[in-house]
Amino acid sequence: MAATDTTPLFPTTLISTTVSSALPEGYIMRPLRQSDYHHGFLDVLRVLTTVGDISEESWAERYNWMKERSGEYYIIVVEETSSGQCVGVGSLIVEKKFLRNCGQVGHIEDIAVAKEMQGKQFGLRIIQALDYIAEKIGCYKAILDCSEQNEGFYVKCGYKKAGIQMAHYYGDNKPKA
Repeated sequence: MAATDTTPLFPTTLISTTVSSALPEGYIMRPLRQSDYHHGFLDVLRVLTTVGDISEESWAERYNWMKERSGEYYIIVVEETSSGQCVGVGSLIVEKKFLRNCGQVGHIEDIAVAKEMQGKQFGLRIIQALDYIAEKIGCYKAILDCSEQNEGFYVKCGYKKAGIQMAHYYGDNKPKA
């Protein structure tokens, strides 16, 4: 499939109508589409960290890999309807466990809002939408890692400190000091 495909990554019925209706006029919330390669998805992610030079072919390969794992990857986009551009993104990755009766944990990742769109509560709405999906699909909790500077934002979103994050980076992926 070419990156012009508008098939959603997951069923649109998993997007909370309550959350999406709280967006400002002119914006919608929806699942990631393969065509978002051409609509600024990667540019929004660059607000967070290094993304790299991802070819359309690599994008399509990764998108299709995620789509084949139905029930594991839920990536949402806030789209500015007048331009069709992505202005906010976030991911929920579901981990299947043996704990809690073979339960599921949702990992919230890669919450990003385009710099010029920050302050419009898109980040809050993305978190709310991902929480809704996590609960709706049966996760017993959702967890996320964040920097200390972002802790206050996530507390406002209903999260609380529950431990310490540790990381071991490999190769050239070590964070800059």
